[in-house]
Amino acid sequence: MLVTLKEILENAKEGKYAVGAFNVPNLESIRAVIESAEELNIPVILQHAECHDNLISLDEVGPIMVEWAKKATVPVCVHLDHGESFETCMKAIRLGFTSVMFDASAKPFEENVAGTKEVVKAAHAVGVSVEAELGNMFTSSVGGGEGRGPVDASNFNSLDDCYTNPDLAKQFVEETGVDALAIAFGTSHGVYLTEPQLDLNRITQIKEKIDIPFVMHGGSGVSEEDFKQAIRNGITKINYYTYSSMAGGKAAQEWIAKCEAENSPVFFHDVAMAAQKAIKEDVKAAMKVFASSIL
Repeated sequence: MLVTLKEILENAKEGKYAVGAFNVPNLESIRAVIESAEELNIPVILQHAECHDNLISLDEVGPIMVEWAKKATVPVCVHLDHGESFETCMKAIRLGFTSVMFDASAKPFEENVAGTKEVVKAAHAVGVSVEAELGNMFTSSVGGGEGRGPVDASNFNSLDDCYTNPDLAKQFVEETGVDALAIAFGTSHGVYLTEPQLDLNRITQIKEKIDIPFVMHGGSGVSEEDFKQAIRNGITKINYYTYSSMAGGKAAQEWIAKCEAENSPVFFHDVAMAAQKAIKEDVKAAMKVFASSIL
């Protein structure tokens, strides 16, 4: 069933679990995510990141995401991830998305507030939820980021300058009226080559200022226990893509190698199904960590 982000995350906040938000740039990913959520009987978020328009456009994949969400037996939010403009957010809403993220976190604070406020006003008028971002998410050198370049910690006086400031977070939420806030506390997009330097107490410090659902972007390299501690501290939405995509890629490689070893033809539909199965296994494992308190 199709629901809003606000509805899903308020339930997660009360139940002290996190909902997995999975980028789905192809039908195989959509199937894998929905089937995993239905088998575990938990809510889920389907996402399209604007930076994935080079893989499949929002116009193409959006209606498919919405249709699969409507048919699902569990609550599903269809969400625009890292929307870079007001126009893109409005396009997603017209396509039936129940949530949009407007990401102006790379801009000065005042511009981020102004742009986010504009999106919130338009989205809330039609019952659509809004997520925004405040702080600097790191991007590893492998796997790329989501729509903008890497954040290098050496450009800041200290790691503390990279993280979301609790007082600014309070001001931002009060001025914009967002339904969820993506906060920076040391996580990274892409393939993390070294152990993340997480400030999990930062989540608690922000929660003491504003009690709304918080989002973790870039869970690469985060341990199961750190995921669970982040959830206990207030994280209710966790974005996940890189490692599920890698799992699908590895399965495709193994299938092709198997066919070559057996001197048998390689059919794309078999490769795609092998990748889908591997993505599903990886997604399901992540879901079990994020929602362990209700499974």
